[in-house]
Amino acid sequence: MSKSGQDWDEGGPERLYVITGGRAQSDEQAELDLVTLIVAREDSQLGMQPELAAILRICRTPLSVAEISAHLALPASVVGVLLNDLLADGRVEARVPAAKHPDIALIEAVIHGLQKL
Repeated sequence: MSKSGQDWDEGGPERLYVITGGRAQSDEQAELDLVTLIVAREDSQLGMQPELAAILRICRTPLSVAEISAHLALPASVVGVLLNDLLADGRVEARVPAAKHPDIALIEAVIHGLQKL
């Protein structure tokens, strides 16, 4: 089957290449992992790249990078490039989840409680 404008594969590598402008990472690389929370600082603007506008719309409340990836049906690596662009422009804020490391005292209390059962 020939590739024409009507045969565009929404999940194909060509689309991902276009979305990121062929980049594997952004010029401004932030430390993002799948649980980093993203919050929009502003609303989307008319004429924005659709994926960037979608991120700003869905991140009115904090969402993790993994959740954004799922909402947009895009690989996390592609979402990371887009988020780094938005971070560099100050359009979103990245927040590290509060419980990055487990609370050892809480885990010990749970273990002791379970042992008493």
